[in-house]
Parts: sequence; C-alpha cells; structure tokens
Amino acid sequence: MIKQISVSVLPHEAAEGSINRYIMEEAGVDKLSITGYHIIKKSIDARGKQPRVILQLQVFINESVQPLPAFNPELQNISDKPHIVIVGAGPAGLFAAIRAINLGYKPIVIERGKDVRSRRRDLAAMNKEGIVNPESNYCFGEGGAGTYSDGKLYTRSTKRGNVQRILQLFHHFGADDNILYEAHPHIGTNKLPYIITAMREAIVECGGEVLFGQKLTDIVLDRNCIKAVKTADGIVIDTKVVILATGHSARDIFTLLHNKGIEVEAKPFALGVRIEHPQLIIDQVQYHCKIRDEYLPPASYSVVAQEYGRGVFSFCMCPGGIIAPAATDHGEVVVNGWSPSKRNNPYANSGTVVAVDEKDYAKYGFTGPLAGMYYQQMVERKAYEIGGGKLVAPAQRMGDFTENKISSILPDCSYLPGVHSAAIKDVLPKEVNEALRKAVVDFGKKMRGYFTNEAVLVATESRTSSPVRIPRDKETLQHTQIKGLFPCAEGAGYAGGIVSAAIDGERCVESAIALYANAL
Repeated sequence: MIKQISVSVLPHEAAEGSINRYIMEEAGVDKLSITGYHIIKKSIDARGKQPRVILQLQVFINESVQPLPAFNPELQNISDKPHIVIVGAGPAGLFAAIRAINLGYKPIVIERGKDVRSRRRDLAAMNKEGIVNPESNYCFGEGGAGTYSDGKLYTRSTKRGNVQRILQLFHHFGADDNILYEAHPHIGTNKLPYIITAMREAIVECGGEVLFGQKLTDIVLDRNCIKAVKTADGIVIDTKVVILATGHSARDIFTLLHNKGIEVEAKPFALGVRIEHPQLIIDQVQYHCKIRDEYLPPASYSVVAQEYGRGVFSFCMCPGGIIAPAATDHGEVVVNGWSPSKRNNPYANSGTVVAVDEKDYAKYGFTGPLAGMYYQQMVERKAYEIGGGKLVAPAQRMGDFTENKISSILPDCSYLPGVHSAAIKDVLPKEVNEALRKAVVDFGKKMRGYFTNEAVLVATESRTSSPVRIPRDKETLQHTQIKGLFPCAEGAGYAGGIVSAAIDGERCVESAIALYANAL
C-alpha cells in the first residue's frame, strides 16, 4: 500500500530522518510495515514557541519502495530544423530555448552580455572599483539578473504553467534534490552559474546557438511583420518570430520599440530601499529564541502594509545574504540582494518598496509610455549623486530614518562598494519616503524586534519589475501590433521572478510555434 500523509516533527528529527514513529502514528501501522518513504513537500511552521517541520510524505507500507518518476528533458538534435530567434539569455530566454528544442525547433539566442565566467570580472569591478560595464553587470549577461539574485524558485504562478517541470529542469542541470520538495526552494548564487552554463551547453550540443556580446539594435519590419533582427556588431538574422526576453532593465530596448512606433505603455512598479538586519535579529524574531536551532535554516520574513493608500511590501528577502550593486549604467545607484546556497552570511536583507504609478510620474513631469522608466532613472541618479560616486550607496539607520536624523555612525553593511550616511528622504520621492517611513514602524508592531536602529536602509531598490509593459494578446501572447513579436517575461511586464519568467518563456515559444509552424 502507498499512502500520502503529513507529519509535524522537530527540526532535528527531520534533519536526521528519525520520523518513523510519526509515520506509525499517522498511518496507523507498526514499524516493520514501513518499507520507506519519499518527501513530497517540506515547510517550516514557526508560529508556536517551538518551530516544527511539516513533511508531506509518500509512504510505502508492506511493499517495495518505488522510485519517483524519472524526468525526461526531451532534448534532441535540431541543428537542421527551422529557427526561432530569442533575445536575452535570462531565465525566460534559456527556458524558451530548451522548450523550442523539445518541440523540434532550433533556438538562436542573442545576448548583449557575456558568458558567466567572463561576466565575473565585470561584477568584481563593480564591487571593488565602482565601475559599471553597461553591457555586462548583475542584470545583463548569461542567466540574466536571475544568475546573481540567488535562485529563489518560489512562485504563485501555478495557473500559468507547469512549475514542477521548471524545477525538474533545474534539477536535471545540477540543482540539489531539495528544490523538488522545499516549500520555498532556493539554489544559491554560488551554484547557479554552473547550472546556467550546463543549460547553455545543452542548447549548443543539440544544435542551437547562443551568441554573446550581441546587443539587439534593430527589429526589421515588413508591414507590421517581423522580417529580421540586427545586432550592434552588424549581424543580421532573418526570422519571422522573435521571443523578446530582454529583462526589466533593458531601457534601450524600450526606447528602440517606442522610436520605431511599436506600442509600449507605462505601468506601475515599486520603489524603495533594501533593508539589512543582523541575521541573528531576524532569527530571534521569527523563531522566538535567543540562538537559532542548528537544524533550522536562517529565518526569512514577508511583510505588507497599506500606508496612505499605497501598498508597501518586502521583496526578494535574502536570509544570510549580501546587498549587491545592480546598476546597468554609469551615474546611477541600484541595489539588489542575494544569498549563497547555505545562506550563512551574518546579515539578512530584503527589498522594502512602495507602489508607484503614472500619477506619481506625472508629478515630476514624466508622461507618455516611458514615463515610469524616466522616473525610475531620476531616483537612481539622485542616489548616485548623494552617495558620492563609485556606486557608494546612501544609507541610514532605521530609527534615524523614521526620526529624520542623519546617522552619525552606520552599522557594518554587506554592500561591498560601501555606504554613505545620508537622508533617505533626499533620495526617494516624497510620496515613497512617507509611506516607507510609516511602514517600517508598522512592520515592527507585527514583528517584534524588526524595528531597530541596528537595521540599515540602503538606497535604492528600484528594479523590482519593469516600469514599461509591451502589450500582447492574452491568448496568443503575440504583440498587439506586430506579428511574430512575442514580448516575454519581466522585461515585457508579464512575470515576476525566475520560475514565472521561465514559464512565460516556454509559453511564448509554444504559442509562436502554434501560430507560425508552417512559416518558419
């Protein structure tokens, strides 16, 4: 007999696999009847004084343990098949390429940035020297922003596609087994580059192409139909289909489309800071303890509030992580966060952001389809100016921020380019600053210990999502104006994270092939 059960166990029992007595009680069988089990889902319940691990199990009773179904990535040789052009080698682009191979088509991926290994030098230059390469940074390059935003794989996009397939593909290319059953799966920035490299190598081995250092500079049209794409190096690729997966920071692409008369539109996004606490404080807040149990992972949190009619929320929370520079051009400061697989750094950080929209952009004179982009850019440039250059970020202790006091001394911070004591209100628009100021106090009421002057606010967290949407048909996913153009994932305003971007990449390829199979 095979039985599905759920058990609640102590953290050390889950880690040591000593859970048979719980299985016996829940399944109503004796110990000798239990021949084995698989973990289907694992989560942590920290609501009580003693955190518990909740395990959903597939238990085998009086019969041989059957292996979990094998996953087939369905890779095949497509070197002589019709091609599809994919712009961008982030999660959406790479998973779109794998899906094209599954369906018997050759992906040609063009990526403005460098491969993972070469990209590391440019990241080092950002962290150590404050120098930005506009074509190769934390946002642009192999794997996109996802490679260096630590591989959080949690998503609510279950209705949009097959989440488990995305996780299985990550696992196939080298991710640990636990991403298949953890409630909030996470790969880690130290491991993601090897997985992304393995995906690219598989695409090439199957006959696909991945072209680095090839920035898209033009989309050639013939009566509102895709005819070809051009790159900065003069490469021209004839194609009837383009999957546009350029990410939320490709401002030049938004400008290119707008200048060509291809419809784009302003959309709301969220803007704020990255807040860093000592991890010990977050552990104490969430686990109700002085010292975290060694069998529990570093604690995370998620908070949300409505302040002055605006949504304020935490975003991309990184336990045991660091704050990283995410600027994509000279003269701007943008911050993001990531964690290694073990999440063993001494700090916890989270984007904490405020919703903004077209009415806010207009207050500063920005109107039209690119208004949100210019508003975003305005704040990032102000952060650079106030920080003093070289990607140094303006920062303020949490208590000082709420009291409008410049921090005389800043706590240690994981942000490697460095922080400069400044008033965050001089960086953020007034409406954002006021909502954020009220929210951190309210978050402290919900999570006792969160509000502390040991926490530091680092500006700016501004790349939460694209400030521009590229409109597409809900059913076909094709651009509402241009035939053969499939705006995809975060850069088009239709996804919010690695898994949802990957799902959207797959869906766009499937739709493109369904519509244009006979024309490719």
